[in-house]
Amino acid sequence: MLKLNLHPSPQLFSKRLKLRAVTDNDAAEIYSMRSNEEVMKYIDRPLPVSITEVEEWIKKVDLLQQKNESILWAITLKDSDTLIGTIGYWQILPEHYRAEIGYMLNPAYQGKGIMSEALNTVIQYGFNNIKLHSIEANANPANQVSIKLLEKTGFVREGYFKENCYFNGNFLDSAIYSLICAKK
Repeated sequence: MLKLNLHPSPQLFSKRLKLRAVTDNDAAEIYSMRSNEEVMKYIDRPLPVSITEVEEWIKKVDLLQQKNESILWAITLKDSDTLIGTIGYWQILPEHYRAEIGYMLNPAYQGKGIMSEALNTVIQYGFNNIKLHSIEANANPANQVSIKLLEKTGFVREGYFKENCYFNGNFLDSAIYSLICAKK
């Protein structure tokens, strides 16, 4: 079984990005993304109605991280500390060496390869440092941009669940993708 020590989030770097711990100072940027209907179009969560909700969410995420149940990074450009997105591991299953990855990006930064760079950085950290064996992604089948990103990164579709999620008065499908660590 994995022995986890996820708090505080280590800083990770790539060619253009710095991934750092999410802090209370990020609430405005997170609120801007999570209250944007286009950003949240494929994320089955209600939009926050106030920045206070986001501040509470940040505290909840930090508590989960202190309990080694998840880890979340703020995505920033290397020369700035302003959050432009988030990426992290949710539902870490230490007994199975598996975790679910999730991410979102400010629309002003989409289409520039930023999420691909962040995703590859976090995948490498997951396999090399956390010692995950597999990483899962749960995608809305209509979210073709995210699915293309996952497939480009090496994820393969493991399953397709019909109407397994109820949100906002609708039953929704889920596509499950996974990536297995190449090291044995």
